[in-house]
Amino acid sequence: MKNKLSWAISLMTILWTLTIFLSSCTSDNVVAEETQVIIDELVPEETEEEPEIEETPDFTPEGIVEVFNAEKIDDNYILVNDAGGNRVYLMDKEARLLHEWSLTNNIGNDVLLLPNGNLLASLESDDPTIKLGGKGGRLQIVSPDETVEWDFIYSTLEGETHHDVELLPNGNIIAMVWQRVSAAEAAQAGFMLDEDIFPESIIEINPTTSEIVWEWHSWDHLIQDYDNTKENYGQVVDHPELIDINYLPISGTLSDVKGDIMHANAIAYDEENDVMLLSVNFYSEVWVIDHSTTTQEASSNTGGNYGKGGDLIYRFGNPETYRNTQGNRIFHNNHFPNLLKGDNQGKLLIFSNGNGLNQSTVYELELPEVYDLKPNTNNELKVTWSFTDPDLYSPKVSGAVELPNGNILITEGDFGFWEVTRDKEVVWKCNSQGFFWRGYHHSKDSPEIKTLGL
Repeated sequence: MKNKLSWAISLMTILWTLTIFLSSCTSDNVVAEETQVIIDELVPEETEEEPEIEETPDFTPEGIVEVFNAEKIDDNYILVNDAGGNRVYLMDKEARLLHEWSLTNNIGNDVLLLPNGNLLASLESDDPTIKLGGKGGRLQIVSPDETVEWDFIYSTLEGETHHDVELLPNGNIIAMVWQRVSAAEAAQAGFMLDEDIFPESIIEINPTTSEIVWEWHSWDHLIQDYDNTKENYGQVVDHPELIDINYLPISGTLSDVKGDIMHANAIAYDEENDVMLLSVNFYSEVWVIDHSTTTQEASSNTGGNYGKGGDLIYRFGNPETYRNTQGNRIFHNNHFPNLLKGDNQGKLLIFSNGNGLNQSTVYELELPEVYDLKPNTNNELKVTWSFTDPDLYSPKVSGAVELPNGNILITEGDFGFWEVTRDKEVVWKCNSQGFFWRGYHHSKDSPEIKTLGL
């Protein structure tokens, strides 16, 4: 009995000890888990690092850059024409200023960088005499060291260069001119208002001699159906080759334009066909003019490769200007007919400002194989590509150029620049303070960039 009791006591002692041990282990585990949780919570505080401070850029950007798809951006340079700031400069896609030119006069408005590194500039004269929007009066060629190599002044009460300037393949230079016509002369021509007017002309200058070697005047190619007792009377709808002197601009009244009845703002040269393309803003169209004529032929309606002298051999963008009911208007004020090259030879880009629509559109258009302008016929061009966006709207200036990778660089005059793909993806923007006439593309390895040492 004693032995049984002793065994039972021993067994109870072992069970009690085991219970204490297990209880102790369980308690340790709980503590360990609680301790671990506490440690985990404290780790971030103990290992927290000071926030990184962004480094200050080593340059002041020319604008605010937004990158939407870096892999698709054309990584080259832009020549910026800032008419508001009277600045001409090169920048990269980070809006880094690479080079800026000092000019003798305000820009008015176009400045080009030529392959030899020279600038060709349309500038304001010291005292412009015809003070309309885009006024000029002075053309210059400026070397990379800013030496003025050629200085041509065309600024009188009778006429003044304005807006755009282009270099021809033969080395000559073309520019647009406002030609002053007195109120009396305008009335005799059938103009409906009693005021001086400034119709468009084109001049071609030899920069070696500063001689005007060719010219064309819209004044020689007018029609009107307002007054049958005056000159140029006829049926506008039957003569698309002539210019209705009384066409109403989009504002709806000629009195708003202060005699600037046409307001051409850009000129391009088609070397293959030897024709000029004149962007006529207040008519919301482009006029095509035969350059193969002599000056005498250009004042008539015969002669030249097309046999029409200086009459319009084509026009597009707004058939309403000649009362044509065939074809649809697509331009609502327009800038920069930019002829394309390479695979897109025979096409052009143009910026339709969209006044009255509050939205701008860039169009790529296919030029006709033959310039054959006919009445009561759809003479409008085929749209091969276009781009618009609710945020794209500039009522003035602006343009578009094609980039080497196929993208389109758009200048939105009162915003800055967009780069979009052919699939209409916006890949880059740059917003800046200024009034941007145009932006021109220049490849990093181009001769002009190398000449500047960039």
